[in-house]
Amino acid sequence: MKGGKGIAGATLLVACAAGGIFWFLPRMSSHAMNSEPLHLPLRDPRVVIRKKSRELSLYDGSKLLRRFPVVLGQNAVGDKEKEGDRRTPEGAFYICSRNATSKYYKFMGLSYPAPPDAARGLKTRMISRSEHDAIVEAHRKKECPPWKTALGGEVGIHGGGIDRDWTLGCIALANEAVDDLWAALKMGDPVLIEP
Repeated sequence: MKGGKGIAGATLLVACAAGGIFWFLPRMSSHAMNSEPLHLPLRDPRVVIRKKSRELSLYDGSKLLRRFPVVLGQNAVGDKEKEGDRRTPEGAFYICSRNATSKYYKFMGLSYPAPPDAARGLKTRMISRSEHDAIVEAHRKKECPPWKTALGGEVGIHGGGIDRDWTLGCIALANEAVDDLWAALKMGDPVLIEP
């Protein structure tokens, strides 16, 4: 009987430890899941962000190099529609600005609003024809689009932590993860944000 209690106690202890590991696993893995050194510069860098799984993947062409946990805007479900909705946009963007001294550690600005957002904004009369045309022209030139329209803007990838969805629409990571991205990505690199 004594041995049975000891085995049961040990089994319970192992189960609790395993459960604790699985409970904290997403929070523990705030740095790269793939720890091989990056061979810079990358030839064909691109980023894919999957909102549902709260995950950012860094690729060089078709090769997955890094995968990081992320957090999103406080209203994380759905596509960004307007300034102040606290949603993270969905669609195809590119890095259009970099700020190494951001209050959110390092900031890589994304080209939101994109031409499809501008078309929607014009159709619903949220923005003027001149704002629409300025957004489209900025994308044609691979520059930052106007960020001060009713569609919102100043959305980017930055540090600051991954405890909960806390941003106003940006994609936040652990600062160490941002360091890897900062080194690997340059202006104009594509960023796809999926639902």
